[in-house]
Amino acid sequence: MNFQTKPLTPGLYFVATPIGSARDITLRALDILASADLIASEDTRTTRKLMEIHGIPLGDRQIVAYHDHSGEKPTTRLVDAVGAGKSVAYASEAGTPLIADPGYELGVAMADAGYSVTAAPGPSAVIAALTVSGLPTDRFAFVGFLPSTEAKRKSTIADLRSWPATLIFYESPKRIKGSLCDLRDTLGGERQAVVCRELTKKFEEVSRGTLAELADHYAKRDVKGEIVVLVGRGDENEAEQNSVEDALRDALKTMRVKDAATAVAGAMGLPRRDVYQLALDLGKDKP
Repeated sequence: MNFQTKPLTPGLYFVATPIGSARDITLRALDILASADLIASEDTRTTRKLMEIHGIPLGDRQIVAYHDHSGEKPTTRLVDAVGAGKSVAYASEAGTPLIADPGYELGVAMADAGYSVTAAPGPSAVIAALTVSGLPTDRFAFVGFLPSTEAKRKSTIADLRSWPATLIFYESPKRIKGSLCDLRDTLGGERQAVVCRELTKKFEEVSRGTLAELADHYAKRDVKGEIVVLVGRGDENEAEQNSVEDALRDALKTMRVKDAATAVAGAMGLPRRDVYQLALDLGKDKP
C-alpha cells in the first residue's frame, strides 16, 4: 500500500493518470484519489480499475462521470460540492486532464467561483513522445488533432509551415495514413518526423525518418492504438526560399482557389489579396 489517506483542502484536484503502465502514476496522485471526498472521471470504469490495482478503496464515496458531453449539470454539481466544503478529484481516462482531454470547463467554473484548482502532474503522451523523439525540445507546439477533412487539414498544416518549433499532433489509426501524406505534401518530404505509437504499453513503437519515408512506411500498414506524430521545426527563412507560386501549385492540387490562397497567405505572411490574384492566374493556367 503506497498511498496515504489525509484530509484535503476543499477544491478541485486535477489528477494525471497513466497512459499505459499503471505503475506510472505518482504517489501524490494516489494520495488524492484515496483522500478526495468526491471523484469525477472521464471514464469511471478506468478509474475504478486503476484504484483497484493500487489498492485504493472507494468506500462509500461517489465516483461520477464527467466528459465532453456531460453538459452543465455535472459541472454545477461539482462546483456546488466544493462550495459545500468538499474536495473533488478529477481524473482523465489516461494522461493529463485538459490536454486533448476533458476538464477545461470544470476548471474555469471552479476558478470563476473563487475555488482552489490544483494539479497533480504526471503522465502525458505529449511530453513522453517529445522526450523519446530525438527532435529539438527547447521549443515545441502541441497542435492536438488535425481536422478530419483533407482540405481543412492541409490548410491547418500550411499555417504551421514556418513555425520554428517541433510540432506535435495526436492522430487516430484510421487517419494516420492521410495525415502523414498531407504533412509530407504541405511541409515537404525531407522534413524530419517521428511517429510514436502505444507509448509505455506492451507494443510501444517509435518510428523515425523523413515525412516522405514515414508516409511510405505507414501507407503499407494497418495499425492500432494511440498515436503521436512529431514534426521537426521549420526553417524560419523557409517562406523566402520557397516561391509563392510553388506553394500555390501544391495547394491547388487539393484545394479551391480561395482556400489555397488563404492557406498560402497565412503560411507565408503575405497579403491575401495578392496571393488570391496569383492563385486565380495559376488556376487559369491549369490544364
